[in-house]
Amino acid sequence: MPNKNVIETKNLGRVFKNGDIEVHALTDINITIEENEFVALMGSSGSGKSTLLHILGCLDQPTSGAYYLDGVHVNQLNKNQLADIRNQKIGFIFQSYNLLSRTTALENVELPLVYDRTGRFSNSRERAKKALEQVGLGDRVHHKTNELSGGQQQRVAIARALVNDPSLILSDEATGNLDSRTSIEIADLFVRLNNAGKTILMITHEPEIAQFAKRMIYLRDGRVLTDEWIQNRSTKESALQELELTP
Repeated sequence: MPNKNVIETKNLGRVFKNGDIEVHALTDINITIEENEFVALMGSSGSGKSTLLHILGCLDQPTSGAYYLDGVHVNQLNKNQLADIRNQKIGFIFQSYNLLSRTTALENVELPLVYDRTGRFSNSRERAKKALEQVGLGDRVHHKTNELSGGQQQRVAIARALVNDPSLILSDEATGNLDSRTSIEIADLFVRLNNAGKTILMITHEPEIAQFAKRMIYLRDGRVLTDEWIQNRSTKESALQELELTP
């Protein structure tokens, strides 16, 4: 049985208007991402990466074309339906961790479950604890976020993205604020989550981090320039070894 499509776009376009000037941020984007894929989205600044991620994350609407998430035609949803789909189907991870300071790791991770109206999750505290264990922070559950290192805070953010069991994890420069060694640790965590069945799309400007993915989509001027499988994927061991050899 073939894998189902988590993401499917058909001739997706996004135009921003500034007075009489039209800026074509995205043009004719046709991509399909199946369940359990791990895709890196790359491109220089202004290539349309963030615009595409915002549309795929249901934070923005395309000007033209169609977007299907988990088989649902997103263009036709109203604001409340979009909010529900963001909460139930998507886990977001950002460069700035967007955590509540002076609250514990556990309370931060529990937050999306507070807004879940489906009643799917009975014991939110237990789920949040499990998500923190999944990212290697089982011993930091009751630490306040301002007592954690940058890498640990990003792991809390990843646990928060996992807690409502989303169909899709969207990562926007998740390693952008981290040092090289911690970035490799986070990339390796993504690999392990993907091996456990999670579908992941990550924006990165770092080629060495993109090499952890299975596939790379490269945007230029709002269009897909290349969409290729990654032949020699990095591992935590190979990346750390390369880091040691770098003068």
